[in-house]
Amino acid sequence: MKSIKEILLAVCMATIPSAGFAKDPPPFAHVSVSIDGAAKRRTVPDFSLIERSGKKVSLADLRGKIWIADFIYTHCTDTCPLQTADMAKLQDRWLKETEVELVSFSVDPEHDTPAVLSRYAGRFKADPKRWLFLTGHLPEIVRLVEDGFHLGVASASSHADVILHSPRFVLVDKQGQIRGYYNNSDPKAMQQLHQDLASLLDK
Repeated sequence: MKSIKEILLAVCMATIPSAGFAKDPPPFAHVSVSIDGAAKRRTVPDFSLIERSGKKVSLADLRGKIWIADFIYTHCTDTCPLQTADMAKLQDRWLKETEVELVSFSVDPEHDTPAVLSRYAGRFKADPKRWLFLTGHLPEIVRLVEDGFHLGVASASSHADVILHSPRFVLVDKQGQIRGYYNNSDPKAMQQLHQDLASLLDK
Protein backbone atom coordinates (compact mmCIF):
# COMPACT_ATOMS: atom_id res chain seq x y z
CA MET A 1 0.00 0.00 0.00
CA LYS A 2 1.32 3.45 -0.94
CA SER A 3 2.04 5.92 1.80
CA ILE A 4 0.20 9.25 2.00
CA LYS A 5 3.46 10.97 1.01
CA GLU A 6 3.73 8.85 -2.15
CA ILE A 7 0.09 9.53 -3.08
CA LEU A 8 0.49 13.27 -2.54
CA LEU A 9 3.71 13.29 -4.56
CA ALA A 10 2.03 11.48 -7.46
CA VAL A 11 -0.99 13.77 -7.42
CA CYS A 12 1.07 16.95 -7.18
CA MET A 13 3.50 15.96 -9.93
CA ALA A 14 0.53 15.12 -12.15
CA THR A 15 -0.89 18.60 -11.62
CA ILE A 16 2.35 20.57 -11.94
CA PRO A 17 1.48 22.14 -15.33
CA SER A 18 -1.82 23.55 -14.02
CA ALA A 19 0.02 24.88 -10.97
CA GLY A 20 2.21 27.00 -13.21
CA PHE A 21 5.31 24.81 -13.37
CA ALA A 22 7.02 23.60 -16.53
CA LYS A 23 5.70 20.28 -17.79
CA ASP A 24 7.81 17.29 -16.83
CA PRO A 25 8.61 15.20 -19.93
CA PRO A 26 7.29 11.65 -20.02
CA PRO A 27 9.71 8.72 -19.62
CA PHE A 28 12.41 8.41 -22.29
CA ALA A 29 10.54 5.74 -24.29
CA HIS A 30 7.79 8.27 -25.02
CA VAL A 31 9.84 11.31 -25.98
CA SER A 32 11.81 12.00 -29.09
CA VAL A 33 14.79 13.82 -27.65
CA SER A 34 17.34 11.03 -27.82
CA ILE A 35 20.46 11.29 -29.92
CA ASP A 36 18.66 9.88 -32.95
CA GLY A 37 15.38 11.66 -32.24
CA ALA A 38 13.96 14.27 -34.57
CA ALA A 39 12.97 16.70 -31.82
CA LYS A 40 14.78 20.01 -31.60
CA ARG A 41 17.53 19.87 -28.99
CA ARG A 42 17.37 22.28 -26.09
CA THR A 43 20.44 24.09 -24.86
CA VAL A 44 20.98 24.46 -21.12
CA PRO A 45 21.07 28.19 -20.28
CA ASP A 46 24.05 29.64 -18.51
CA PHE A 47 24.12 29.50 -14.72
CA SER A 48 26.44 30.39 -11.87
CA LEU A 49 26.14 28.16 -8.80
CA ILE A 50 28.26 27.09 -5.85
CA GLU A 51 29.80 23.63 -5.67
CA ARG A 52 30.18 21.74 -2.37
CA SER A 53 33.85 22.75 -2.41
CA GLY A 54 32.82 26.42 -2.32
CA LYS A 55 33.97 26.98 -5.91
CA LYS A 56 31.70 28.79 -8.38
CA VAL A 57 30.61 26.63 -11.31
CA SER A 58 29.00 27.86 -14.53
CA LEU A 59 27.92 26.21 -17.75
CA ALA A 60 31.25 27.21 -19.28
CA ASP A 61 33.03 24.90 -16.81
CA LEU A 62 31.15 21.95 -18.30
CA ARG A 63 31.81 22.79 -21.93
CA GLY A 64 33.64 19.95 -23.62
CA LYS A 65 32.21 17.44 -21.14
CA ILE A 66 29.36 14.99 -21.46
CA TRP A 67 27.35 15.23 -18.28
CA ILE A 68 24.37 13.71 -16.54
CA ALA A 69 22.24 15.97 -14.36
CA ASP A 70 19.79 15.11 -11.62
CA PHE A 71 17.85 17.11 -9.04
CA ILE A 72 17.86 16.23 -5.35
CA TYR A 73 17.78 17.60 -1.82
CA THR A 74 19.68 16.09 1.07
CA HIS A 75 16.85 15.53 3.57
CA CYS A 76 14.67 13.85 0.94
CA THR A 77 13.47 10.36 1.94
CA ASP A 78 11.65 9.49 -1.29
CA THR A 79 13.37 9.39 -4.67
CA CYS A 80 16.59 11.28 -3.89
CA PRO A 81 18.52 8.49 -2.11
CA LEU A 82 17.70 6.15 -4.99
CA GLN A 83 18.67 8.77 -7.56
CA THR A 84 21.99 9.41 -5.82
CA ALA A 85 22.68 5.69 -5.49
CA ASP A 86 22.07 5.33 -9.24
CA MET A 87 24.37 8.27 -9.92
CA ALA A 88 27.02 6.47 -7.85
CA LYS A 89 26.57 3.45 -10.12
CA LEU A 90 27.02 5.69 -13.15
CA GLN A 91 30.20 7.05 -11.57
CA ASP A 92 31.56 3.53 -11.20
CA ARG A 93 30.42 2.45 -14.68
CA TRP A 94 32.11 5.39 -16.46
CA LEU A 95 35.06 5.74 -14.11
CA LYS A 96 37.67 5.57 -16.88
CA GLU A 97 35.94 8.09 -19.15
CA THR A 98 37.40 11.45 -18.18
CA GLU A 99 35.00 13.23 -20.55
CA VAL A 100 32.01 12.19 -18.43
CA GLU A 101 30.86 14.15 -15.39
CA LEU A 102 27.87 13.98 -13.06
CA VAL A 103 26.04 17.06 -11.77
CA SER A 104 23.53 16.99 -8.90
CA PHE A 105 21.54 20.20 -8.42
CA SER A 106 19.96 20.84 -5.02
CA VAL A 107 16.33 21.96 -5.22
CA ASP A 108 16.54 23.03 -1.56
CA PRO A 109 19.48 25.46 -1.62
CA GLU A 110 18.33 27.24 1.56
CA HIS A 111 19.11 24.08 3.51
CA ASP A 112 21.72 22.47 1.26
CA THR A 113 24.78 24.59 1.93
CA PRO A 114 28.15 23.50 0.50
CA ALA A 115 28.98 21.88 3.87
CA VAL A 116 25.71 19.93 3.92
CA LEU A 117 26.19 18.82 0.32
CA SER A 118 29.76 17.79 1.08
CA ARG A 119 28.62 15.47 3.87
CA TYR A 120 25.86 14.07 1.67
CA ALA A 121 28.25 13.46 -1.23
CA GLY A 122 30.64 11.68 1.10
CA ARG A 123 27.96 9.14 1.99
CA PHE A 124 27.89 8.07 -1.66
CA LYS A 125 31.68 8.25 -2.22
CA ALA A 126 31.23 10.96 -4.85
CA ASP A 127 34.50 11.80 -6.59
CA PRO A 128 34.89 15.61 -6.25
CA LYS A 129 36.65 15.76 -9.62
CA ARG A 130 33.91 13.93 -11.50
CA TRP A 131 30.69 14.53 -9.58
CA LEU A 132 29.56 18.06 -8.77
CA PHE A 133 26.93 19.01 -6.16
CA LEU A 134 25.58 22.49 -6.85
CA THR A 135 23.60 24.94 -4.75
CA GLY A 136 22.80 28.64 -4.98
CA HIS A 137 19.91 31.07 -4.76
CA LEU A 138 16.47 29.46 -4.89
CA PRO A 139 15.04 31.66 -7.71
CA GLU A 140 17.99 30.78 -9.95
CA ILE A 141 17.63 27.07 -9.21
CA VAL A 142 13.89 27.11 -9.95
CA ARG A 143 14.42 29.11 -13.15
CA LEU A 144 17.16 26.73 -14.31
CA VAL A 145 15.11 23.60 -13.63
CA GLU A 146 11.88 24.92 -15.14
CA ASP A 147 13.05 27.12 -18.01
CA GLY A 148 16.38 25.43 -18.69
CA PHE A 149 15.70 21.73 -18.21
CA HIS A 150 11.92 21.98 -18.68
CA LEU A 151 11.21 19.95 -15.57
CA GLY A 152 8.93 20.55 -12.61
CA VAL A 153 9.96 21.75 -9.17
CA ALA A 154 8.09 23.32 -6.27
CA SER A 155 9.43 26.50 -4.69
CA ALA A 156 9.35 25.10 -1.17
CA SER A 157 11.14 26.46 1.90
CA SER A 158 13.91 24.53 3.62
CA HIS A 159 11.42 23.53 6.33
CA ALA A 160 9.23 21.57 3.93
CA ASP A 161 9.05 17.82 4.48
CA VAL A 162 8.57 17.13 0.77
CA ILE A 163 9.80 19.25 -2.14
CA LEU A 164 8.20 18.21 -5.40
CA HIS A 165 10.70 17.78 -8.21
CA SER A 166 11.44 15.54 -11.15
CA PRO A 167 13.45 12.38 -10.45
CA ARG A 168 14.57 12.12 -14.08
CA PHE A 169 18.17 12.10 -15.23
CA VAL A 170 19.17 14.41 -18.07
CA LEU A 171 21.98 13.72 -20.55
CA VAL A 172 23.80 16.83 -21.80
CA ASP A 173 26.40 16.84 -24.57
CA LYS A 174 29.69 18.73 -24.89
CA GLN A 175 27.95 21.76 -26.39
CA GLY A 176 25.47 22.02 -23.53
CA GLN A 177 22.57 20.53 -25.47
CA ILE A 178 20.06 18.25 -23.76
CA ARG A 179 20.11 14.88 -25.50
CA GLY A 180 17.65 12.84 -23.44
CA TYR A 181 15.50 12.42 -20.34
CA TYR A 182 15.58 9.14 -18.42
CA ASN A 183 13.41 7.74 -15.66
CA ASN A 184 15.86 6.15 -13.25
CA SER A 185 13.18 3.75 -11.96
CA ASP A 186 12.86 2.24 -15.45
CA PRO A 187 15.67 -0.26 -16.26
CA LYS A 188 15.07 0.13 -20.00
CA ALA A 189 15.45 3.90 -19.75
CA MET A 190 18.69 3.54 -17.81
CA GLN A 191 19.99 1.09 -20.39
CA GLN A 192 19.15 3.67 -23.04
CA LEU A 193 21.07 6.29 -21.07
CA HIS A 194 24.18 4.12 -21.15
CA GLN A 195 23.77 3.55 -24.89
CA ASP A 196 23.25 7.22 -25.63
CA LEU A 197 26.23 8.21 -23.50
CA ALA A 198 28.40 5.67 -25.29
CA SER A 199 27.25 7.07 -28.65
CA LEU A 200 28.28 10.57 -27.59
CA LEU A 201 31.70 9.31 -26.56
CA ASP A 202 32.14 7.77 -30.03
CA LYS A 203 31.49 11.08 -31.79
